[in-house]
Formats: sequence, C-alpha cells, structure tokens
Amino acid sequence: MPAITLKNVAKRFGKFVAVDNLNLNIESNSFITLLGPSGCGKTTTLRMIAGLETPTEGTIAIDDKVVFDADKGINLPPNKRDVGFLFQNYALWPHMTVYQNIAFGLENLKWDKNRIRERVTELLKMLKIEAFEKRYPSELSGGQQQRVAIARTLAPGPKVLFMDEPLSNLDAKLRMEMRTELKRLHRDTDSTFVYVTHDQLEAMTLSTRVCIMETGVLQQYAPPLEMYNNPANLFVADFMGNPTMNFIDGHLEHNGMLSFGGMKAQFFKENSEELGEREVVVGIRPEYIHIDEDGDVEATVYSTLPSGMETTVKLDVNGTSLTAVVFGDVDYPVDARVRFSFHKAAVLFDKETGKNIGKGTLAM
Repeated sequence: MPAITLKNVAKRFGKFVAVDNLNLNIESNSFITLLGPSGCGKTTTLRMIAGLETPTEGTIAIDDKVVFDADKGINLPPNKRDVGFLFQNYALWPHMTVYQNIAFGLENLKWDKNRIRERVTELLKMLKIEAFEKRYPSELSGGQQQRVAIARTLAPGPKVLFMDEPLSNLDAKLRMEMRTELKRLHRDTDSTFVYVTHDQLEAMTLSTRVCIMETGVLQQYAPPLEMYNNPANLFVADFMGNPTMNFIDGHLEHNGMLSFGGMKAQFFKENSEELGEREVVVGIRPEYIHIDEDGDVEATVYSTLPSGMETTVKLDVNGTSLTAVVFGDVDYPVDARVRFSFHKAAVLFDKETGKNIGKGTLAM
C-alpha cells in the first residue's frame, strides 16, 4: 500500500490557487521529488502533507491513517503524523553542541538517557560527524551543519522525512557530495523521503519518482529517466535536461513523413497508433544529435562550449538552431561545416495542446 495518499487535494489563498486537485500515491520507502519553478505549488504540497499548511479540500493519508479530511473535519497536527522536516536554513540551536542538538527532540519525547546516547551515537556514526560531537554549530562548515540537521530530524525515527530545498545554501561541490550522502542515507534508513527542489539535476539523480508541477497542477509523475526520455508535454520536456531539448516546429503527414526545420525524415512511431496529419513540435535531446563526417545533414557551427568531459555545440541548419552534445574533449571552429545524424528517439508534441503524441525514430 502507498505510504502517502493525496486525493483531490487543493489549496487556495483567496482567489489564488496554489495547488489544484492533486492526486498522488507515494509508495513506502520511495524517494519522491516535488519539482518545478518557483510558485508552482511544490512547497505548499509538502507543507500540507506534513501538517504545516491546511488544505482547502481533499484528503491525505499516511500509512492508511487519514491525517486530513476536509469533509470530515480531520486535521492531525504535525507531531501526530510521525514525520520529520528538514528546513532550508538548518535551524540548529546555536547555544547547544552537536550532541545536544540531536538529543533535544528525544529528551522532549521523554526517552531515557541511555537510549538517547545510543541513538545519537548511531546517528553521529551514520552521518560521519562523530568528531564534531562537542562542537557548536558556529564551529562547523555548511555541510557539517547540514549533517547535524539531518541527524536531528532522523533521531525519533520518523516514517517520512520531508526536505524543502535542503542543499540550496551549499556550494556546488558540497551539493554534489551531499546528494551522494542523501541517496545512501535513504537506503540505510528505510524511510520515505519527500524532497522539494527547483533543480532538475537533483531530481534526476536522487529520486525514485519525480512529481513535476506547474501553476499548482501536476504535469507528470514518473521515474526520472522515464520523464526525461518520454515527457508528458512540452513543459516537462523543456524543464527536464540541461542543455534543454531541441524543439522544432514541423508538419506530420498521414504516411509518417515529417517536415521540420528545412529537413525531411520518416517518423517511425514506437507503437502502431495512427497520428494523422497535423502540426507538431519535434523534440530531440542534444545528445541524440550525432556529429560525424558521414552524417545525413550538413550544418554550420555557430558556437561551442567545451567543458572537458563534453562539448555543447550550437548548430545552424538552414536558419534553424540546434544544440548538440559531443562527449569527450573535442572542439570545432566557429563557422566550420559539419555533418550530423539523429540517433535514438525523437518525441512529437501536438503543436496546439503541447501534449506528447508519440515517441519514435527518425530516418532521413
């Protein structure tokens, strides 16, 4: 059974709809990321599940126990929901040592001293902060403070751990290290993690499933690689991936012949469902544009951005701009003539609705 279930959950602030009719099943022991731009409703959703925000309508259940029901007037407070919350600013007590910060919540729960010592020692070891037990928060780095905050949140053994952009205050190198630690921690604790971020790379690397939202509406809920390879609509396709997916206006004929960006290709859909003639947007990931001297199409190099591991190449094809990614330490002169082919999958979106209408391959 799902660990967390949201049914027809909505949150309105006056006439502003922050979350609109959200239905979501979060399975036990999963790592779910709520993803989307600022103001899309992801933090409001997190706070409603945790009990820090009261929904306008709908029901929320945690482990089959209803914690909120608008019709029945049920609204359990956060301390009755068996959840932990990790805030963006850590919120450590500055006058307490690391040990005291972690033990504080357990003392309030009336745990005995031996049990508290055992639990804090276990968490210090798990998060590799044993050496800082007697230090104060001001004597710790940002990453060390983050680990203490995680340990304090995990101390009572919550079934669900909520995290609201917990890595946003760290530098890039430390964020990468903490992502690794969070993924390992998820496996070691066997808890359900619900994580809020606007960083699609964090969502891709950490999650078992991603819930992407726009203006309070769920756009897609799927494993990250499924969302990346087969986005539900243009919004999801544009939001997931860096560099972003190439989008080219085109026209699809009944026989599957596709005209786009001054090029023609046969589109072979993965299933046999007829698409019919229509105006479309062709979506192609940059890494699926393969630059090779035997390629099908000629293009001009507009610019290159080499980074060592890979090079992002901007191409001009008959006035259409395409982005390609070439792996390895390669570079091309500006205005050089190159050839390329489309490899792997392309996704077609209906131009009017923006919805994904088919995934397949292109044959030039």
